[in-house]
Amino acid sequence: MHCWKTINVKKQYGMERLFFLSSILVMSVFSIVYALQGTINDSHKSDDFFWLFAIGMIMVYPLHKLFHFLPLFTIRKHIKVTLNRRYGFLPIVSIKVCEPINKYQFIFSLLSPFIFINAAILIGALTAPHFAHYFIMLLAYHCGMCLIDLIYVKNLSKSPRSAFVEETDAGYQILIVASNH
Repeated sequence: MHCWKTINVKKQYGMERLFFLSSILVMSVFSIVYALQGTINDSHKSDDFFWLFAIGMIMVYPLHKLFHFLPLFTIRKHIKVTLNRRYGFLPIVSIKVCEPINKYQFIFSLLSPFIFINAAILIGALTAPHFAHYFIMLLAYHCGMCLIDLIYVKNLSKSPRSAFVEETDAGYQILIVASNH
């Protein structure tokens, strides 16, 4: 196998630009979904159970990481999970795949939090319209968190079908089988 392309979104875009794009995505998702929800169900909003909303905000990140890990559970022996602290107190979980894996399995791992967590949040907003504003804030926050994953998926979707992905210090390497022509 040889490297077809290396992708490092953080280096390519820069953390400030990614934060800015993520912030725009958060505000856009909240504005659009809240307006749509208002047309579907214009019920009175309640500020009861704010503590559950606060717990939800805290739990989105660990759930996001868990949903990245679940599609890779069958290859867990080749995964390295580390916990670091940023700014001395903010826990950051890193999941690193140490062996090349099929591009589609990797894409599914990247998309799993976006699909499943956002679906659960939207179902919550639709079934509990008095608390829809809480759910919509969680949705917007989580979409902002998913931005880097979605950019990686966009880049990976352009790679050859039989490609594999390996994570290195330089970023994600897209590997293809060398042909002897």
